[in-house]
Amino acid sequence: MAEYKKKVWPQQFESLKSGKRKADLRLAEFEPHEGDTMILQEWNPETQEYTGRELKKKITHISKFRVDDIPFWAEQEIREKGILIISLE
Repeated sequence: MAEYKKKVWPQQFESLKSGKRKADLRLAEFEPHEGDTMILQEWNPETQEYTGRELKKKITHISKFRVDDIPFWAEQEIREKGILIISLE
């Protein structure tokens, strides 16, 4: 099983840590599989630095699709790579 380290902003980090949020939306720039692990590293967008906090979450389901208007990435990147919705536990 593979592990993937990914940035996550503080608000999303907290909701994943508390268990309130069970899925993560990602640019499809990597190819995760069910059973792999995501290491989510908290990133402060204001200071442009990692906070040192991280979570390990097991990938339980992946949905991939393409959309035209998501504000996190350039439209061209979304068109080229698609979007992942990753369920975690």
